[in-house]
Amino acid sequence: MSTREVVRLEIEELEALREEIEKRVSAEAAEAPRWNADPEDVQRSVARLVLTLVEFLRRLMERQAIRRMEAETLTPEEVEAIGLALMKLEETVQDIAGKFGLNPDELNLDLGPLGRLV
Repeated sequence: MSTREVVRLEIEELEALREEIEKRVSAEAAEAPRWNADPEDVQRSVARLVLTLVEFLRRLMERQAIRRMEAETLTPEEVEAIGLALMKLEETVQDIAGKFGLNPDELNLDLGPLGRLV
């Protein structure tokens, strides 16, 4: 097989690969959840976004608290206070989610190529 034929075959393979990637990206974009601009559903959409961000921050604070506990930089009273605060925050997120008919498990954002937020 000549060099030209090899190059031609490689170009064809690359072109087929590009087409496959474009198809998959288009299919994923069509399936991606979008913000619902329906006036009847705006409150629920905003609540979902806000609660997702609050849940993300809660988990971040929880991890930080665990690191500080493991590093023994917190007093037992501080550990107790942080634990209670994080539990109350989680309970509050679940309560508000329930008021808007949201399942706490669906509080997440698709960040495209970066993956899911939570």
